[in-house]
Amino acid sequence: MNFTTLNPPDTASQNPNDKFMASLTPKQIVEELDKFIVGQTNAKRAVAIALRNRWRRQQLPDNLRDEVGPKNILMIGPTGVGKTEIARRLAKLAKSPFIKVEASKYTEVGYVGRDVESMIRDLVELSKNMVKEEMESTVREQARDQAIEKLLDLLLPPPPGMQGKPGMNLDSNGKLHYDQTREKFSQMLKEGKLDDREIEIQVREKAPSIVDLSSGPGMEEMGNNIKDMLGSFMPQKSKNKKLKVPDAFKVLCQEEAEKLLDQDSILEETLKRVEQNGIIFIDEVDKIIGRQSGGTSGPDVSREGVQRDLLPIVEGSSVNTKHGIVKTDHILFIAAGAFHSAKPSDLIPEFQGRFPIRVELDSLTKSDFVRILTEPDNALVKQYIALLNTEQVNLTFLDEAIDQIAEMSALVNQRMENIGARRLHTIMEKFLEDISFDASDLEEKNITIDANYIRDKLKDIIQDEDLSRYIL
Repeated sequence: MNFTTLNPPDTASQNPNDKFMASLTPKQIVEELDKFIVGQTNAKRAVAIALRNRWRRQQLPDNLRDEVGPKNILMIGPTGVGKTEIARRLAKLAKSPFIKVEASKYTEVGYVGRDVESMIRDLVELSKNMVKEEMESTVREQARDQAIEKLLDLLLPPPPGMQGKPGMNLDSNGKLHYDQTREKFSQMLKEGKLDDREIEIQVREKAPSIVDLSSGPGMEEMGNNIKDMLGSFMPQKSKNKKLKVPDAFKVLCQEEAEKLLDQDSILEETLKRVEQNGIIFIDEVDKIIGRQSGGTSGPDVSREGVQRDLLPIVEGSSVNTKHGIVKTDHILFIAAGAFHSAKPSDLIPEFQGRFPIRVELDSLTKSDFVRILTEPDNALVKQYIALLNTEQVNLTFLDEAIDQIAEMSALVNQRMENIGARRLHTIMEKFLEDISFDASDLEEKNITIDANYIRDKLKDIIQDEDLSRYIL
């Protein structure tokens, strides 16, 4: 087939807000991820291509667009090397609805087959909140102006003649006086001179949950439907509540924004965003592989069943949510696991086939730890310096101290369980414990951390291997 003869994409079907994604090349995506995650170039390249392919797919003509599915990714690597962080940062960069689920939770006794589709329903709720927040930002100024007018009506109720009551006429002087007074109140409100005043407003009460159906396959969705049905029969009540002016203003702003929003547009955009841009991260997929040593008794008997329950969602199916039916055909699934005692080939063939891209993440070395401590925008050393600076304590880490932290972390990971970069948190918390505890009472506010300081604080723990197993 000659692809050059394909019709050009229908411009009406393109997303008008797609300019940002069009400018985001795989190279730029990797550069953005490098700001927060050290190393793991292969994994970053894989997710960057997957994200770019989403934009490429949107540029295809209608007759081909639906045929191109996402190339799901399977990340293989020990804990603490950045698997989850790569997926989370990717979703944040693309402004995509993102949710992380633990595959192992579906192997719990009494849980199998019950609620695998709940990940889609949770993703829809998260997407709805994202869309609502974005749309609220577009009407915020208008809602704020309307809330100010309502607040002024409560602070300075208009006289009966201005409320249209029969037999109550207000002359021009009365109207002028009221308008001038209202203008003064408006100015005082902006200057914060009325912040201590209490006013009474009507706030909507949250209806208590009446139905709780939480057991058995499909019961959660049934419970949601019953709650929605009962909610339509029992409208929301409101009650009078006394609030300070700033608090009342927040409530009124929220109410006015709700009135200005088109709920149908929110739901339409919510479902579209889930179906076209959603990302689901399934962690611990190696825990749903049954052990290969013979016998089928015990909890392992359910693990292959969990893979089969996940398969339709990953493969592409329609899931009923309270906001409408969601098709999962174009949701990007990123699975991850350590695969210490199993191999990706131990997954059932159908499940393997839905994750065509396999990428192995490297274990972290001492040099990686040095970079993690200093290079990323959210580097640990920068975090601790900023935290203690709130107590006017000025921490300075010498290069030799950074090197010592990295060396100890690598050593402990070798001698015990390898938990990757998470070991840095444990090491740093331990040697900074005294400073963090006494920070507010310290007379000397300028503290320099060198290699000797770290060795002194951790010497006994590192030398005693039994103790280090508990402490580090």
